[in-house]
Amino acid sequence: MQASPDVSPAKWHLAHTTWFFEQFILKNHAENYEEFSKDSNALYNSYYETQGKIFPKSQRGLISRPTVAETFAYRDYVEQQVEAFLQTTPLTEEIADLMEVGLQHEQQHQELLITDTKYNFSINPTNPAIIPDHLSETTAAPREWLTFEEGLTEIGTNNIHFSFDNERPVHKYWIHPFSIATVPVTNREYMNFIEDGGYKEAGYWLSEGWSIVKQEQWEAPLYWEKHEGEWYAYSLQGLKKVNPEEPVTHISYYEADAFSRWAGFRLPTEQEWEHAFSGYSTEGHFVEAETYHPAPVDKPEHVYGNVWEWTRSPYAPYPNNRPLEGALGEYNAKFMSNQMVLRGGSCATPQSHIRSTYRNFFPPEKRWQFSGIRLAKDE
Repeated sequence: MQASPDVSPAKWHLAHTTWFFEQFILKNHAENYEEFSKDSNALYNSYYETQGKIFPKSQRGLISRPTVAETFAYRDYVEQQVEAFLQTTPLTEEIADLMEVGLQHEQQHQELLITDTKYNFSINPTNPAIIPDHLSETTAAPREWLTFEEGLTEIGTNNIHFSFDNERPVHKYWIHPFSIATVPVTNREYMNFIEDGGYKEAGYWLSEGWSIVKQEQWEAPLYWEKHEGEWYAYSLQGLKKVNPEEPVTHISYYEADAFSRWAGFRLPTEQEWEHAFSGYSTEGHFVEAETYHPAPVDKPEHVYGNVWEWTRSPYAPYPNNRPLEGALGEYNAKFMSNQMVLRGGSCATPQSHIRSTYRNFFPPEKRWQFSGIRLAKDE
């Protein structure tokens, strides 16, 4: 299934992550490698213009062949070839780096597999439950504020372990006095915004956001619907009553920005977010919990996981940033236009994948990711 040009079928994610290892490791470095299929590059190249013609993303749901069984056979074949290659080939720095990128890339698609599957099933009017029900009776911690004085800080990383090229290099940044919330915005707070006419008052919205609200007739976050005066939302556990203690999610940057204006605050910059939380451990609610749904944040020190948090920062290169050479230079740098940065990870993110310098990015109108809000204010 492919319910929208923004998402991909599950089968395509399985094949594309397999293609990545085949294309960049086996075909370039393994001697006498024989491809499983001559059609793989034509079908599974996502956006690497240097690797050949790209099949349109919006039509991935029309790829009826290979079948699901053949796709799993492709994965098994490539996995066996990679294992044999690593056992017989000296692990050079280049190959090690490519393997690391491939594994990190697969983790990204593990997350997309969840968010895309949720959207694909959400269009079914029977609201199918895909996983067992999971109820949380935890109460969210009250919002408090962490305050920071102005000063010079360091942002980014120099790849001590692993980082994507868009996180590099470390550079100086001047922080103005600010405060940032200890917990993300909850469904209860967002329902108050809705009930107070948040989606009907143009003064809260950026111009483009207000145009989209009117055009798409947005009245609530994605997946929300009202029944007999109560808000319900679709999840992979089916249609459930909205838990007011959970972080609000599936909202666009425009909605996050409008809420922050309504609440009398603002969104943090990505530099403020990183400066505030770089010393925190990456504890929180991640994909390993297997609920694939946000949970109430009862421990303010758990700033990672649950929902990706919109920042007010446009996605742009850091000073002296250099994209990777070759085809992998297309991985991040080519998208540095018309996108906003999100930080922190979500309930669909593998915990080992996240770090304080990690920069996620999406167009400001998109809502199918587990995206939410953490407020900030000037001091």
